[in-house]
Amino acid sequence: MSPPDATEQPPFENHATGTDPHPYARLSPDQVLDALASVGLYGDGRLMALSSYENRVYQATLEDGERVVAKFYRPQRWSRAQILEEHAFAAELVEAEVPAVAPLVLGGQTVHQHGDFLFSVSPWRGGRTPELDDWEVLEWIGRFLARLHTVGAARPFAERPALDVQSFGEEPRDWLVAHAAVPLDMQSRWLDVCQRALETIAASAVPSSAGGQFSLKTSTQIRLHGDCHPGNILWTPLDEWGRGGPHFVDLDDARSGPAVQDLWMLLSGDRRQRTGQLSALLEGYEQFRSFDRRELALIEPLRTLRLIHYSAWLARRWHDPIFPINFPWFGSSDYWSGQIALLEDQIEAMHEEPLAA
Repeated sequence: MSPPDATEQPPFENHATGTDPHPYARLSPDQVLDALASVGLYGDGRLMALSSYENRVYQATLEDGERVVAKFYRPQRWSRAQILEEHAFAAELVEAEVPAVAPLVLGGQTVHQHGDFLFSVSPWRGGRTPELDDWEVLEWIGRFLARLHTVGAARPFAERPALDVQSFGEEPRDWLVAHAAVPLDMQSRWLDVCQRALETIAASAVPSSAGGQFSLKTSTQIRLHGDCHPGNILWTPLDEWGRGGPHFVDLDDARSGPAVQDLWMLLSGDRRQRTGQLSALLEGYEQFRSFDRRELALIEPLRTLRLIHYSAWLARRWHDPIFPINFPWFGSSDYWSGQIALLEDQIEAMHEEPLAA
């Protein structure tokens, strides 16, 4: 499938015009430095934009040489209360000595306002993507996630949403149709396969040993990282004091859901490879926390929901100039044809036996 020309816009009106610039267009380097100064942190002028599509994130060097990370939240995505709940979760993890970076408390708070933006400031922490072909690394990550989930299970989120079929499947589907995001030549086919996929998820409940049916809706919901793919875990080598390994620097997608949500995106390859990776993850995980094996039946339904949600995520952000630049293939008939094929594959996958480990 060849990508469309980078100048091609998806066939829906959701991009900025010359009279309606995106809010991030107003976030200049001077604005970033002014925001830091407003909380008593004075930069020496060195700023580096860090990789982030959802928010704008900058590494800043302060006058004393210390490096911090300033994160400017996408307007109207999370409320202040939801951001504060993310920060409280990060602070709980740090308190429990789970490797995570919590925002700095400046002036008695972690969420600050500058102009149109809510922002936070965190210590800078480096790292690289973990080597997931190493079984010892996978086992270590399993221990790490079990410790995070132990903290996550201690209390529920009050403000943050849950990962469910409505918010990750039905609502994104309806939004895409309402905003004419799917080309007319693909719309009926995509809607049909999308509906069949959602019906398959609804029908995929398995008998529970306690009676009734086990499904995404009836699984145990805990606080999660929520978007635990390899690019969101940073790894540092062990130093002479034995410090290192995996850590999180961001919990922006934290929400409630089943524990397996933070495991399945770390699996790749064919079924044999994924089974081996899962075994290594759970070998580490169960050293610290029990894992309900029934949740393995949720892996393919969760993958299916992510596909639907991801298309709506791209469409909703298309008026942000960074998205057409980085996702030039999105929105064409070829793109949606590919999505139809992927959802067809997922329907087949959801009828197969779940992975076992």
